[in-house]
Amino acid sequence: MSIKRIDVGARMSGAVIHGNTVYLAGQVGEGESVTEQCKSALAEVDRLLAAAGSNKSKILQTLIYLSDMSYFAEMNAAWEAWVDPKNTPARATSEAKLAAPKYKVEFTVTAAID
Repeated sequence: MSIKRIDVGARMSGAVIHGNTVYLAGQVGEGESVTEQCKSALAEVDRLLAAAGSNKSKILQTLIYLSDMSYFAEMNAAWEAWVDPKNTPARATSEAKLAAPKYKVEFTVTAAID
């Protein structure tokens, strides 16, 4: 079974396809608020899924990391506005120190490809 990499860099790829599954690297967004960062990061999720031949209706699992759990409600509002309500994935949300202090949220997505 072949492996295809998308947006390959020295440290990581933006996405990796193996079989009928695409694995996205963690996506962070720009902006001051959690809402802005969610919208920006989820737009990048959309872009990478499209590049892999998938879309948000095919997401199997999403791992969400918040720099502070006090952002949980704000992140959920942005997530619910974006996610396909008929095809919600398995999901977990945890608090974690992210790569830089400016980041408040990170999404790691695994999706199917037809």
